[in-house]
Amino acid sequence: MSYYSPSIEKLIEAFERLPSIGSKTAARLAFYILNASKEETEEFISAIQNAKQNLKYCSKCFNISDTDPCDICANPTRDSSTICVVEDVKDVVAMEKTHEFKGVYHVLHGSISPMNGVGPDDIKIKELLSRLMNGNIKELILATNPRVEGEATAMYISKLVKPLGIKVTRIAHGIPVGGDLEYTDEVTLSKALEGRREL
Repeated sequence: MSYYSPSIEKLIEAFERLPSIGSKTAARLAFYILNASKEETEEFISAIQNAKQNLKYCSKCFNISDTDPCDICANPTRDSSTICVVEDVKDVVAMEKTHEFKGVYHVLHGSISPMNGVGPDDIKIKELLSRLMNGNIKELILATNPRVEGEATAMYISKLVKPLGIKVTRIAHGIPVGGDLEYTDEVTLSKALEGRREL
């Protein structure tokens, strides 16, 4: 039985659908929004609508951006012969914070996970291979997360790319196994980039 009115309950349920938000946090967020001024609420709604309307996937790297190509792909000072492959858009941000990587990215939007029904065709591997065929790529850095799924994805990509004669490296494991790039500090990520090895 719910103790809240149907409108409040619906708002709480909407917040509960967000990742890592439990029922207590969802209720706090719902009441924060209800107690906010009309201007604050409209600004919040506008920010969500603006992001949904204006953000798009970069047609080159599949990062989320306001522009296509994204700022990184469009930057002529970036080394387009080196591609860093990551699982998620948040991983691009984590890598950029190191100020170490000067190449471009390819966002897979996931990792191979047969247990979860995610195969190679469900992530952006075909698009990566297409980029490799059409460009003058010298090195592919595999920066997938050091979990079972990330390792499996890295090995799968490595086996596909090796015959193309492109150098394939893997970031070093200064990052704890089971961790996510998104939560790794800049120093650890910098060391991981410096110590990458060829597969």
